[in-house]
Amino acid sequence: MKRRDFITLIGGAPVAWPLAAHAQQDQMRRIGALMDTAESNPVGQTRIAEFRQGLQELGWSDGRTIRIDTRWAGGDAERARVLAAELVGLKPDAIFAFGNGQLRPLSQQTNSIPIVFVGASDPVGAGYAASFARPGGNITGFTLFEPSMVGKWVAALKEIAPALVQVAFMVNPDTAVLHGKLYSAAFEAAAATLMVEPVTVDVYSVSDIEAAIGTLGQRPNIGLIVHPDGFFEAHREVIVTHAARHRVPAIYGGRNFPPSGGLMSYGPDLVDACRRATTYIDRILRGEKPGELPIQAPTRFQMVVNLKAAKALGLDVPPSLLVRADEVIE
Repeated sequence: MKRRDFITLIGGAPVAWPLAAHAQQDQMRRIGALMDTAESNPVGQTRIAEFRQGLQELGWSDGRTIRIDTRWAGGDAERARVLAAELVGLKPDAIFAFGNGQLRPLSQQTNSIPIVFVGASDPVGAGYAASFARPGGNITGFTLFEPSMVGKWVAALKEIAPALVQVAFMVNPDTAVLHGKLYSAAFEAAAATLMVEPVTVDVYSVSDIEAAIGTLGQRPNIGLIVHPDGFFEAHREVIVTHAARHRVPAIYGGRNFPPSGGLMSYGPDLVDACRRATTYIDRILRGEKPGELPIQAPTRFQMVVNLKAAKALGLDVPPSLLVRADEVIE
């Protein structure tokens, strides 16, 4: 090797190494995740862990090939708006949104960054997508609840507490899809079929929740449906405690309520939905357009019954309900 060539090789080496390192850095993709619970909430941690695991199994390693920037709204609508703007400002390759309360502000912040949601019950009616089969735009994902679900909640309450004459549906219009109107018609129809009076209760804060349940407890033979929502998940302990204190039988959309002392729940498997969302994140990172990925409905549902809570309320759980339960808490 000639001396000039050797010097050129040595002189050029320091330039080549940073370029290689820069190329490797450019290969790392960035994902935003806006979650509905507080960061300290073990339920939220389980969901994001499932999300990371799903991506890992699809070949994406957090810290190596992807970076996941996670933010926690904690059921607070204003905080969700602030965090949505923050995530969009990071210009990620895709964003994962858990719940309508997180999807709504994200959709207002960007119409170009791909968003994969879990939980928006009426994405077409809410204006997030053109259709289920072909969403168009930058948003797609996985629904969890549909209007007919409310009929199952009313029926289950009536089954476990046959004396009910009223059923209240508690909603936070600030965080619920369609401001809480999604279930209205189906709720009234189900109540008429089962011969109970439907009552809608709007709440916006913890103090509203406490006051509302206290008022319901003064009425004889009334049951409660708690709207499936990150807001109510964030205040799960308050709701369960007051429902027990005021002896109001309640059913929830999330399975995390009965282990905390709630009477019963029926709804989709939310952890499974997080895992399914990773398949769309993967496809988007590999070049597919979110507008061409169809919005999908849930495939797995779970019923959980808390026998201890039922006993405290003076209720006998019928065998027909027990046989349908996926989990029974003794």
